[in-house]
Amino acid sequence: MGDEPGSSGVGGDNAPSSDPKHVISVDAMGGDQGPAVVVKGLARAAQVSPELRFILHGPEAELAPLVAKRKLAGITTIRDAQGVVSMEDKPSYVMRHGKNTSMWSAINSVRARDAGVCVSCGNTGALMAVSMVRLRKLPGVNRPAIAVLWPSSSKQGFNVMLDVGADIRADESDLMQYALMGVSYARNGLGIKRPRVGLLNVGTEEHKGRAELKVAQDLITAQANEANFDYVGFVEGGQIPSNDVDVIVTDGFTGNIALKTGEGTASFISSALRDAFRHTPLSRLAALMAYTSLNRLKKRIDPRRVNGGVFLGLNGTVVKSHGSADATSVAAAIGLAHQLSSSGFTERVAARVAAAGGFADAEDLADKGSTP
Repeated sequence: MGDEPGSSGVGGDNAPSSDPKHVISVDAMGGDQGPAVVVKGLARAAQVSPELRFILHGPEAELAPLVAKRKLAGITTIRDAQGVVSMEDKPSYVMRHGKNTSMWSAINSVRARDAGVCVSCGNTGALMAVSMVRLRKLPGVNRPAIAVLWPSSSKQGFNVMLDVGADIRADESDLMQYALMGVSYARNGLGIKRPRVGLLNVGTEEHKGRAELKVAQDLITAQANEANFDYVGFVEGGQIPSNDVDVIVTDGFTGNIALKTGEGTASFISSALRDAFRHTPLSRLAALMAYTSLNRLKKRIDPRRVNGGVFLGLNGTVVKSHGSADATSVAAAIGLAHQLSSSGFTERVAARVAAAGGFADAEDLADKGSTP
């Protein structure tokens, strides 16, 4: 911990908690809306989960008044970090010059096991680069992945999709590992005992797709029984929000395009609906009559409720929140982070990947508190 920034006295003996599973390391400076919104999100998360404790990273002089205002001093430790990673900073620049930044400090707290998980609204590329260097990849993992929750018609209301941008490349072995990591996320994040896994392709027919997809299909099928999931085969883009599958596996190039397309489409439909209901007095009356149903739909597809992409395949859990996150979004990301940390998620993913390499049953190992 020699390269850790200093810690303030804010929080006293009550922060952080003695159990790192309930401690969230938060980069206060990464979001577009500034640290005040991040601290407000912490307060909302603490109301839902009083056992939470926070390590907050950023300029102490700026953060201390915000923490005091939200009455979080008793559960928050501030670690002074003067530097800030901007959205324009290249990962290579941050790797050379970013040791004094709030992002670097936040990840270091997970590395030191002071916290169970890191949450940041900052630059995705820089966050992944620093996470890989400071936390390192899990043994056996070639390429980490970013997993997101996608609103769906399934019972749990969301499907898991990965990778959505950690690495634009992925061969058949990478896709098989993504499937295993996605299964662990679905099981620990959504409570699905036996997830259904699909491989994103240009069609569901066996003969379609690139060669590596066909090999990946064989590898994933071979792991299904031992890893306790069902492989449903190739799935198309239209099935991402369906009840046909729980985990959608793809490479980061395809996944990122699908994610941005989905977000853009949702934004367009929302805007078009508003314009349509404002068009005439009669349409405004119709909107008023449909208010309850429209509000229910808005809540169901509200991206703030599932804010946070999870970095998988590292020796520590990192949740990437949207850069434009508001307090509701930050609270949702912290809630997800706490759920994963409390379940021993990193250890379970490590055991799952190790099991694919010929070790003992992963879930048994995780339940016993050991990893291969």
